[in-house]
Amino acid sequence: MSMDKENQKDSVKRPWPAIWRGAKCKCPNCGKGWLFHHYLEQHDNCAVCGEPLAYYKAGLFLPFVVVTFVIHLVAGVMLHMELSGASNPLYYLYILVPMTLVGTMAILPSSKGAIIGLMWSKGWSDEQDR
Repeated sequence: MSMDKENQKDSVKRPWPAIWRGAKCKCPNCGKGWLFHHYLEQHDNCAVCGEPLAYYKAGLFLPFVVVTFVIHLVAGVMLHMELSGASNPLYYLYILVPMTLVGTMAILPSSKGAIIGLMWSKGWSDEQDR
């Protein structure tokens, strides 16, 4: 009976480690192989463990996650600027626009990796469509 429990425990994919590995842009299965081979271009299989990754697409969930984080960041800075008296519109242009662009580009790979890790752990894939 203990062997059945161990095999059952090994077959369960825990979401938080997979999300963390994905956020580090690593394979959600082994945590060693790279998830992307360009900025956001996903590998078909992990180079280390061979786990198929092509079926896990972040799709339309990725923009919602990124926009949620960036909007909260920009809104906080905008509120601080407004309350501190920096009311010149050029301050907003020179500070908030670059911060929005850089913030978005900085969190895109980690967000996509985390979403792929979540999808991998839950078994949500496009595999049945192929």
